[in-house]
Amino acid sequence: MSPEKPVPLWLLAGISCVAMTGMLCTLPTRTVQADAGVPRPAATSPNGIASATPQMVRPTAQKPRFKLLKGIASWYGDEFDGRKTASGEMFSMDEMTACHPSLPFGTEVRVVNLRNHKSVTVRITDRAELVKGRVIDLSYAAAEKLNMTKSGLARVSIEVLSVGHPGA
Repeated sequence: MSPEKPVPLWLLAGISCVAMTGMLCTLPTRTVQADAGVPRPAATSPNGIASATPQMVRPTAQKPRFKLLKGIASWYGDEFDGRKTASGEMFSMDEMTACHPSLPFGTEVRVVNLRNHKSVTVRITDRAELVKGRVIDLSYAAAEKLNMTKSGLARVSIEVLSVGHPGA
């Protein structure tokens, strides 16, 4: 094309359309996530008639939980069965209890075997200095649920569910 010749109108229109399409495609988009399968309560007015205005639904409050630590768990059983624990309770190897060096008595923790992802909730009833590298000593029943009685040890994570009272 020479500078003296005018650009055809169809070419200008085509270039303009391509440019506009490129600009529109680069505009930021907003992702909307549907609440599929979640029923929404109907908003009602004081006279009991459903309102067309959507209402904000707040999620229910859950108990705060936090990861405490990861490490090696061991277990103890018949050698200590029937003996008094540091909390004053009698130890039963068939109950879901554990020994921890610092958590208050009565604290409930979830222990998860990191190899097989089995979990158990136990209550801290005993206190002792554990072998270096170990984080908790479980009753036989708890160890059985975690499928660790044969090996004797398992890599676990511990999550505090509720904190007991230090004097309990």
